[in-house]
Formats: sequence, structure tokens, C-alpha cells
Amino acid sequence: MNSYGYVFTSTVLTLWVILDPPGLLPVFLGLTRRMSPRQRNVAARRATLVALAVTGLFGLFGRFILNYLHVSVPALQVSGGLLLLLVALQLLTGHFDESPADDAPEANINVAIVPLGTPLLAGPGVIVAIMVAVQSSSTLIGYIVVAVALLTAMLGVFLTLRFAEVIRRVLREAGITLLTRIAGLVLSAIAVQMMADGVLGFMNR
Repeated sequence: MNSYGYVFTSTVLTLWVILDPPGLLPVFLGLTRRMSPRQRNVAARRATLVALAVTGLFGLFGRFILNYLHVSVPALQVSGGLLLLLVALQLLTGHFDESPADDAPEANINVAIVPLGTPLLAGPGVIVAIMVAVQSSSTLIGYIVVAVALLTAMLGVFLTLRFAEVIRRVLREAGITLLTRIAGLVLSAIAVQMMADGVLGFMNR
């Protein structure tokens, strides 16, 4: 039982650190700043569900999918980094500030799927982490423990994003704008690092 407790704790902590919900808040607020509170809540829920579905899918069939498509983990890192870099540039230039939301209900669906659901939440780091956790578990109970850990981490993500409006009220528009620009800068650095890790992965193969 102690070993299962360790697997649960280590998996939750690993996923939480990689997902980094507090660090994602400025990006989430920047991407959804023109949405109504109801649309923002819908985006938070759908982004979490998309991330859970993608991560769970790769946890179950990740190795088979990558092997079948002849796609390596470094390739995932490079492609995910490129997509994150595009998002970062849009945040830095204020592109998302001008996107209509109240009169475009489908906007929150698109934002929730890409880039929030993937690759911001279900990115290469999370996918690799869950694949490693699954491979290290050799029993049915171990698989269940990993699944519960994933659900716990995603629940924490949802609660963080769900109450982002409270933070928005405290920071006001000027604070959100500042955090959005900072988030874009940090996100661009993360994207470049992700691509660099992918390139190094290719070189070390």
C-alpha cells in the first residue's frame, strides 16, 4: 500500500509541476479576457476535459500510437514548442485582446481545445510523464492509482481555472494586460526550451 501511495503522490506532484496551473492563469486570463464569465467557465471545463482525454489516451495507447505513426517524443516536443511559440507571439502582440467572444460562442470552444487543452495542458511534458508512470506500473491496481492521480491533478487544474475570475477582479484590466504580456514572454521562452530539448533528443538518438 505504501508503494501505491508513493506512486500516487509522485504522479500527482509531477503532473502538477508540469501543468503549473498558477503559471497558466495569466495565459488563461489573456486568452479569455473578452469572454463573458459563463463562457470563461465553459472554456475552463472544456480545456480540462480535452487535456484529460488527450493525456489519458496517450497513457493507455501512447507507445502504440507513436510507434504506429513513427513519431518520436522529440518530434512531439518540437511541434508542441512551435505551437506554443505562435500562442506566445499572439499574447505579446495583443492579438487575443481584440478577439470577439460575446458574439462568437464558438470562440471559447476553439480556445479550450487549442491552445488551452493542448498543448498548454496536455503538452509533451505531461504526455511523457503519464506514459512513464503507466509503464512503471505493472499491476491493475497500479494502473488505477495512476488514473486516480491523473484525475486529481486535472481536478486541481479545473478549480484553478474555474476561479480565475476572482483573480481577474482583483487585478483589473491593467493588471491582466501586464500579466498577459509577461506570460507571453515566459511562454515564448518555454516554447524555445521545448524545441531545444526536442532537437537535443534528435541528436542523442
